[in-house]
Amino acid sequence: MLKDFAKLQTFLMVIKEKSFSKASAKLGVSQPAVTQQIKFIEDYLDTKIVERKKNGILLTKEGEDLFRIATKLEKAIMSSEKELLKIINKDFTFIMGSSNVIGNYILPNYLGEIKSRINNNVYMNVGLSHEIIDQLEDKKIDLALIESPVFRDGIVYREWVLDELVVFSNQPLKKHLTAEDLMGFDWICRDEHSHTRKLTSDVFEEMGVQCSNFNVLGILGSPTAIKESILCADPKSQRPVVSVMSRHVILNELANGKLFEARLKNYKIERSFYIAYLKDKKHDAFVDNVVNYLLSLNKI
Repeated sequence: MLKDFAKLQTFLMVIKEKSFSKASAKLGVSQPAVTQQIKFIEDYLDTKIVERKKNGILLTKEGEDLFRIATKLEKAIMSSEKELLKIINKDFTFIMGSSNVIGNYILPNYLGEIKSRINNNVYMNVGLSHEIIDQLEDKKIDLALIESPVFRDGIVYREWVLDELVVFSNQPLKKHLTAEDLMGFDWICRDEHSHTRKLTSDVFEEMGVQCSNFNVLGILGSPTAIKESILCADPKSQRPVVSVMSRHVILNELANGKLFEARLKNYKIERSFYIAYLKDKKHDAFVDNVVNYLLSLNKI
Protein backbone atom coordinates (compact mmCIF):
# COMPACT_ATOMS: atom_id res chain seq x y z
CA MET A 1 0.00 0.00 0.00
CA LEU A 2 1.03 3.66 -0.23
CA LYS A 3 2.70 4.30 3.14
CA ASP A 4 2.70 8.07 2.97
CA PHE A 5 0.69 10.81 1.33
CA ALA A 6 3.68 12.49 -0.36
CA LYS A 7 3.32 10.51 -3.58
CA LEU A 8 -0.38 11.27 -3.81
CA GLN A 9 0.37 14.95 -3.11
CA THR A 10 2.78 14.85 -6.06
CA PHE A 11 0.06 13.29 -8.20
CA LEU A 12 -2.43 16.01 -7.18
CA MET A 13 0.11 18.76 -7.95
CA VAL A 14 0.79 17.28 -11.41
CA ILE A 15 -2.95 17.36 -12.13
CA LYS A 16 -3.33 20.88 -10.75
CA GLU A 17 -0.41 22.27 -12.77
CA LYS A 18 -1.07 20.05 -15.84
CA SER A 19 2.70 19.64 -16.12
CA PHE A 20 5.45 17.52 -14.56
CA SER A 21 7.97 20.38 -14.73
CA LYS A 22 5.60 22.95 -13.18
CA ALA A 23 4.68 20.46 -10.45
CA SER A 24 8.36 19.91 -9.65
CA ALA A 25 8.88 23.69 -9.32
CA LYS A 26 5.87 24.04 -7.01
CA LEU A 27 6.95 21.11 -4.85
CA GLY A 28 10.60 22.13 -4.71
CA VAL A 29 11.85 18.78 -6.05
CA SER A 30 13.45 17.70 -9.32
CA GLN A 31 11.36 16.69 -12.32
CA PRO A 32 12.86 13.15 -12.32
CA ALA A 33 11.69 12.81 -8.70
CA VAL A 34 8.13 13.75 -9.74
CA THR A 35 8.26 11.24 -12.61
CA GLN A 36 9.57 8.55 -10.26
CA GLN A 37 6.76 9.09 -7.75
CA ILE A 38 4.09 8.90 -10.45
CA LYS A 39 5.72 5.69 -11.76
CA PHE A 40 5.69 4.25 -8.22
CA ILE A 41 1.93 4.80 -8.02
CA GLU A 42 1.40 3.27 -11.48
CA ASP A 43 3.54 0.24 -10.60
CA TYR A 44 1.67 -0.21 -7.33
CA LEU A 45 -1.75 0.03 -9.01
CA ASP A 46 -0.47 -1.87 -12.06
CA THR A 47 -2.16 0.62 -14.38
CA LYS A 48 -1.48 3.84 -16.25
CA ILE A 49 -2.89 6.92 -14.48
CA VAL A 50 -1.40 9.81 -16.47
CA GLU A 51 -0.69 10.28 -20.16
CA ARG A 52 1.59 13.10 -21.34
CA LYS A 53 0.31 15.18 -24.25
CA LYS A 54 1.85 18.10 -26.15
CA ASN A 55 -0.51 20.55 -24.43
CA GLY A 56 -0.17 19.05 -20.96
CA ILE A 57 -1.24 15.85 -19.24
CA LEU A 58 -4.38 13.73 -19.49
CA LEU A 59 -5.84 11.46 -16.82
CA THR A 60 -6.78 7.89 -17.72
CA LYS A 61 -10.06 6.48 -16.35
CA GLU A 62 -8.10 4.91 -13.49
CA GLY A 63 -6.32 8.22 -12.99
CA GLU A 64 -9.65 10.02 -12.64
CA ASP A 65 -10.75 7.49 -10.00
CA LEU A 66 -7.47 7.98 -8.13
CA PHE A 67 -7.81 11.76 -8.35
CA ARG A 68 -11.21 11.64 -6.64
CA ILE A 69 -9.84 9.40 -3.86
CA ALA A 70 -6.67 11.49 -3.40
CA THR A 71 -8.69 14.71 -3.22
CA LYS A 72 -10.86 13.26 -0.45
CA LEU A 73 -7.73 12.09 1.40
CA GLU A 74 -6.14 15.53 1.08
CA LYS A 75 -9.19 17.23 2.60
CA ALA A 76 -9.30 14.67 5.42
CA ILE A 77 -5.59 15.14 6.16
CA MET A 78 -5.90 18.93 6.21
CA SER A 79 -8.80 18.66 8.62
CA SER A 80 -6.82 16.24 10.81
CA GLU A 81 -3.83 18.59 10.78
CA LYS A 82 -5.95 21.34 12.31
CA GLU A 83 -7.02 18.93 15.06
CA LEU A 84 -3.38 17.94 15.63
CA LEU A 85 -2.37 21.56 16.02
CA LYS A 86 -5.04 21.96 18.68
CA ILE A 87 -3.59 18.97 20.55
CA ILE A 88 -0.02 20.25 20.23
CA ASN A 89 -1.29 23.70 21.32
CA LYS A 90 2.17 25.15 21.76
CA ASP A 91 2.29 28.66 23.14
CA PHE A 92 4.88 30.39 21.01
CA THR A 93 5.35 33.12 18.43
CA PHE A 94 5.65 32.00 14.81
CA ILE A 95 8.18 34.32 13.18
CA MET A 96 8.03 35.05 9.47
CA GLY A 97 10.62 36.98 7.51
CA SER A 98 9.82 38.71 4.24
CA SER A 99 11.35 41.09 1.76
CA ASN A 100 9.96 44.62 1.45
CA VAL A 101 7.19 44.29 -1.14
CA ILE A 102 5.81 41.09 0.39
CA GLY A 103 6.12 42.21 3.99
CA ASN A 104 4.71 45.70 3.54
CA TYR A 105 2.10 45.22 0.82
CA ILE A 106 1.01 41.56 0.59
CA LEU A 107 1.44 39.61 3.81
CA PRO A 108 -0.38 42.01 6.19
CA ASN A 109 -3.66 41.03 4.50
CA TYR A 110 -3.18 37.39 5.53
CA LEU A 111 -1.51 37.52 8.95
CA GLY A 112 -4.83 37.24 10.78
CA GLU A 113 -5.75 34.04 8.94
CA ILE A 114 -2.26 32.58 9.49
CA LYS A 115 -2.54 33.32 13.22
CA SER A 116 -5.94 31.63 13.29
CA ARG A 117 -4.72 28.54 11.45
CA ILE A 118 -1.82 27.83 13.82
CA ASN A 119 -3.60 29.19 16.92
CA ASN A 120 -0.51 31.17 17.91
CA ASN A 121 0.90 34.65 17.63
CA VAL A 122 2.63 35.63 14.38
CA TYR A 123 5.46 38.14 14.14
CA MET A 124 7.01 39.43 10.94
CA ASN A 125 10.51 40.71 10.14
CA VAL A 126 10.93 42.78 6.97
CA GLY A 127 14.23 43.30 5.17
CA LEU A 128 16.20 42.54 2.02
CA SER A 129 15.89 39.03 0.63
CA HIS A 130 19.46 38.01 1.49
CA GLU A 131 19.01 39.33 5.04
CA ILE A 132 15.85 37.26 5.46
CA ILE A 133 17.59 34.11 4.21
CA ASP A 134 20.46 34.83 6.64
CA GLN A 135 17.89 34.93 9.46
CA LEU A 136 16.37 31.65 8.24
CA GLU A 137 19.77 29.93 8.23
CA ASP A 138 20.46 31.26 11.73
CA LYS A 139 17.05 29.88 12.84
CA LYS A 140 15.87 33.32 13.91
CA ILE A 141 12.72 32.93 11.80
CA ASP A 142 10.50 29.96 10.96
CA LEU A 143 9.54 30.83 7.39
CA ALA A 144 10.85 33.20 4.70
CA LEU A 145 9.06 34.94 1.82
CA ILE A 146 11.47 36.49 -0.67
CA GLU A 147 11.31 38.33 -3.99
CA SER A 148 14.94 37.80 -5.04
CA PRO A 149 16.33 34.34 -5.91
CA VAL A 150 18.73 33.89 -2.97
CA PHE A 151 19.22 30.12 -3.18
CA ARG A 152 21.31 28.25 -0.60
CA ASP A 153 21.85 24.63 0.44
CA GLY A 154 19.79 23.21 3.27
CA ILE A 155 16.72 25.29 2.37
CA VAL A 156 13.53 24.25 0.56
CA TYR A 157 12.19 26.81 -1.93
CA ARG A 158 8.62 26.81 -3.24
CA GLU A 159 7.52 29.09 -6.08
CA TRP A 160 4.67 31.20 -4.76
CA VAL A 161 3.40 34.26 -6.65
CA LEU A 162 4.32 35.62 -10.08
CA ASP A 163 4.97 39.35 -9.71
CA GLU A 164 4.93 41.94 -12.51
CA LEU A 165 6.97 45.14 -12.51
CA VAL A 166 5.49 48.15 -14.33
CA VAL A 167 6.50 51.70 -15.21
CA PHE A 168 4.36 54.17 -13.25
CA SER A 169 3.84 57.91 -12.83
CA ASN A 170 1.41 60.44 -11.35
CA GLN A 171 0.60 61.44 -14.95
CA PRO A 172 -1.28 59.29 -17.50
CA LEU A 173 1.13 57.29 -19.69
CA LYS A 174 0.87 55.47 -23.00
CA LYS A 175 -0.34 51.89 -22.51
CA HIS A 176 2.81 50.43 -24.08
CA LEU A 177 6.13 52.25 -24.02
CA THR A 178 8.93 52.16 -26.57
CA ALA A 179 12.64 52.80 -25.99
CA GLU A 180 12.13 56.35 -27.27
CA ASP A 181 9.33 56.93 -24.76
CA LEU A 182 11.59 55.87 -21.88
CA MET A 183 14.15 58.52 -22.83
CA GLY A 184 11.49 61.23 -22.55
CA PHE A 185 10.91 60.72 -18.81
CA ASP A 186 12.60 61.90 -15.62
CA TRP A 187 13.48 58.89 -13.48
CA ILE A 188 13.51 57.87 -9.82
CA CYS A 189 15.59 54.69 -9.79
CA ARG A 190 16.25 51.86 -7.36
CA ASP A 191 19.79 51.47 -6.02
CA GLU A 192 22.18 49.44 -8.17
CA HIS A 193 22.24 46.46 -5.77
CA SER A 194 18.46 46.03 -5.95
CA HIS A 195 17.08 42.92 -7.66
CA THR A 196 14.34 45.13 -9.14
CA ARG A 197 17.01 47.36 -10.69
CA LYS A 198 18.84 44.35 -12.17
CA LEU A 199 15.69 42.85 -13.69
CA THR A 200 14.67 46.21 -15.13
CA SER A 201 18.13 46.98 -16.52
CA ASP A 202 18.31 43.59 -18.25
CA VAL A 203 15.02 44.18 -20.05
CA PHE A 204 15.93 47.76 -20.94
CA GLU A 205 19.19 46.55 -22.47
CA GLU A 206 17.23 44.09 -24.61
CA MET A 207 15.26 47.10 -25.83
CA GLY A 208 18.52 48.90 -26.62
CA VAL A 209 18.26 51.35 -23.71
CA GLN A 210 20.89 52.03 -21.04
CA CYS A 211 19.73 53.25 -17.62
CA SER A 212 22.87 55.41 -17.47
CA ASN A 213 21.45 57.49 -20.32
CA PHE A 214 18.25 58.38 -18.43
CA ASN A 215 17.71 61.75 -16.79
CA VAL A 216 17.81 60.47 -13.19
CA LEU A 217 16.42 62.76 -10.49
CA GLY A 218 17.25 60.41 -7.61
CA ILE A 219 18.22 56.91 -6.52
CA LEU A 220 16.31 55.39 -3.60
CA GLY A 221 16.41 52.02 -1.84
CA SER A 222 12.85 51.80 -0.49
CA PRO A 223 9.78 51.02 -2.65
CA THR A 224 7.68 53.20 -0.33
CA ALA A 225 10.08 56.15 -0.68
CA ILE A 226 10.01 55.83 -4.47
CA LYS A 227 6.22 55.71 -4.55
CA GLU A 228 5.95 58.80 -2.35
CA SER A 229 8.47 60.65 -4.54
CA ILE A 230 6.38 59.96 -7.64
CA LEU A 231 3.18 61.00 -5.86
CA CYS A 232 4.77 64.32 -4.86
CA ALA A 233 6.11 65.10 -8.35
CA ASP A 234 4.61 67.97 -10.36
CA PRO A 235 1.64 66.36 -12.20
CA LYS A 236 1.77 69.04 -14.91
CA SER A 237 5.45 68.68 -15.79
CA GLN A 238 6.16 68.26 -19.51
CA ARG A 239 8.43 65.33 -18.65
CA PRO A 240 6.57 62.83 -16.43
CA VAL A 241 8.51 61.56 -13.41
CA VAL A 242 8.49 57.74 -13.51
CA SER A 243 9.93 54.66 -11.88
CA VAL A 244 9.55 50.88 -12.08
CA MET A 245 7.76 49.07 -9.29
CA SER A 246 5.89 45.88 -8.39
CA ARG A 247 2.18 46.37 -9.07
CA HIS A 248 1.50 45.16 -5.52
CA VAL A 249 3.07 48.36 -4.15
CA ILE A 250 0.85 50.72 -6.14
CA LEU A 251 -2.45 48.81 -6.44
CA ASN A 252 -4.42 51.18 -4.20
CA GLU A 253 -3.11 54.31 -5.97
CA LEU A 254 -3.86 52.77 -9.39
CA ALA A 255 -7.42 52.04 -8.24
CA ASN A 256 -8.09 55.58 -6.98
CA GLY A 257 -6.44 57.32 -9.95
CA LYS A 258 -3.50 58.82 -8.05
CA LEU A 259 -0.98 56.83 -10.10
CA PHE A 260 -0.93 55.47 -13.65
CA GLU A 261 0.87 52.41 -15.02
CA ALA A 262 2.36 51.43 -18.36
CA ARG A 263 4.03 48.33 -19.75
CA LEU A 264 6.89 47.97 -22.18
CA LYS A 265 6.03 47.29 -25.81
CA ASN A 266 6.76 43.62 -26.61
CA TYR A 267 8.42 43.05 -23.21
CA LYS A 268 7.38 42.05 -19.70
CA ILE A 269 9.29 42.44 -16.45
CA GLU A 270 8.30 39.52 -14.22
CA ARG A 271 9.72 37.60 -11.30
CA SER A 272 8.67 34.85 -8.93
CA PHE A 273 8.21 35.25 -5.20
CA TYR A 274 9.38 32.27 -3.15
CA ILE A 275 8.44 30.60 0.12
CA ALA A 276 11.51 29.21 1.89
CA TYR A 277 12.08 27.08 4.98
CA LEU A 278 14.84 24.89 6.39
CA LYS A 279 14.93 21.27 5.24
CA ASP A 280 14.87 20.07 8.83
CA LYS A 281 11.53 21.92 9.22
CA LYS A 282 10.05 20.06 6.26
CA HIS A 283 7.70 18.04 8.47
CA ASP A 284 7.03 20.72 11.07
CA ALA A 285 3.25 20.89 11.50
CA PHE A 286 3.17 24.67 11.92
CA VAL A 287 5.44 25.43 8.95
CA ASP A 288 3.52 22.94 6.82
CA ASN A 289 0.19 24.49 7.77
CA VAL A 290 1.31 28.03 6.90
CA VAL A 291 2.99 26.94 3.64
CA ASN A 292 -0.11 25.06 2.48
CA TYR A 293 -2.30 28.09 3.25
CA LEU A 294 -0.01 30.46 1.34
CA LEU A 295 0.15 28.09 -1.64
CA SER A 296 -3.66 27.96 -1.66
CA LEU A 297 -3.71 31.69 -2.45
CA ASN A 298 -3.27 31.06 -6.17
CA LYS A 299 -3.75 34.67 -7.27
CA ILE A 300 -2.93 37.62 -5.07
